[in-house]
Amino acid sequence: MLTIVLLTISNVFMTFAWYGHLKHKESPLILAILVSWLIALLEYCFQVPANRWGSTQFTPVQLKVIQEIITLVVFSIFAVWYLEAKLGWNHLAAFLLIVGAVFLVRSDAPAGVNPVTHEPTNEQG
Repeated sequence: MLTIVLLTISNVFMTFAWYGHLKHKESPLILAILVSWLIALLEYCFQVPANRWGSTQFTPVQLKVIQEIITLVVFSIFAVWYLEAKLGWNHLAAFLLIVGAVFLVRSDAPAGVNPVTHEPTNEQG
């Protein structure tokens, strides 16, 4: 659960770094770049530990797909709330496809096998 929380926090920072400046187009581009870079630095303070610690229970592919679904949720909320964008049926359809991808990659390793090392675990059942 810690991995999901950290990835969510990192995605909030990254979404603001990438898209927050769109409401401030009157600001100089260099200022937008510098502020975005500083926000992205904070994002890495959450993303790197999330992936490091998450890699003990998820494969890299699983981490990436989990991160993508979090990104979609965070961006959707951000787009509606901050950018005042409208989301349509096609956005919902894309969201559902990504949810399906999460279920597909979550089944990478058979039960009783470590998803990272692919070695048998000591767990029963």
